[in-house]
Amino acid sequence: MARTVYCEYLKKEAEGLDFQLYPGELGEKIFASISKEAWAEWQKKQTMLINEKRLNMMDTEARAFLEQQMIAFLFEGKEVDIEGYTPPEQQ
Repeated sequence: MARTVYCEYLKKEAEGLDFQLYPGELGEKIFASISKEAWAEWQKKQTMLINEKRLNMMDTEARAFLEQQMIAFLFEGKEVDIEGYTPPEQQ
């Protein structure tokens, strides 16, 4: 049976992640309060950010930047700002 969580991003009950995908306290918070659907949305944004800004994931600054973006997106309702990309609902 699927695990459900109250998703902070979607603001509703939704299917939770199968396991913790991110380390530490933040990972626990994501596991407890972010749905599979919201995580998939973040994964798309993360890929666009990495490509757009040519982030090197071996670089601690790049990882810190991505983590800040992830927190803002998942928990603070902020849209990820990707140059040259307009979310479909704003076109």
